[in-house]
Amino acid sequence: MKRVILGAIAFLATVPVLNQTNFGLETAIAQNTQTKGQVQLRLDAEKRVIQQVQGQQTSSWQPLQGKALVEPGNILRYTVTANNNTDRNIKNLIVNQPIPLGTVYVLNSATSNVNTGAKITYSIDGGRSFAETPNVKVSLANGKVETKPAPVTMYTHVRWKFGSSIPARGSVKGIYQVKVR
Repeated sequence: MKRVILGAIAFLATVPVLNQTNFGLETAIAQNTQTKGQVQLRLDAEKRVIQQVQGQQTSSWQPLQGKALVEPGNILRYTVTANNNTDRNIKNLIVNQPIPLGTVYVLNSATSNVNTGAKITYSIDGGRSFAETPNVKVSLANGKVETKPAPVTMYTHVRWKFGSSIPARGSVKGIYQVKVR
């Protein structure tokens, strides 16, 4: 069984302006020679908007298009959609997504739209290795070294491994949130 590994990249340009950041978002297309255009990736972003309605706080998601203005503290939700453009099932699809610069991953926010689930793992080393819970070695005051879970500020990538087949002409989604620094 051949594994298909794809990476969607958010083309983000950050330009600080009075504590605000402009994010330029574009569609990301998979360019993997193993799939030869069989799988197309699309990256969509939304910003969480909190409003007061009749004295109650409500939350909704606003799509970000083109150059969008975000501020430190804003929560963004990214959705990577992998479309199977073939007439046959694709097995063992793996989608990697970098955490955009200027943001921090929101712990436990990564999900998938697949009922059978996808194995979600994370990288803290620029996408070279992945683990369900990345760990780091920490030197204690007494000189001992312990292994502890890495802080989310170290997360660099999210990975979805779709073990079940992606049906012909079907699609899967990987979703995660980040907080703007």
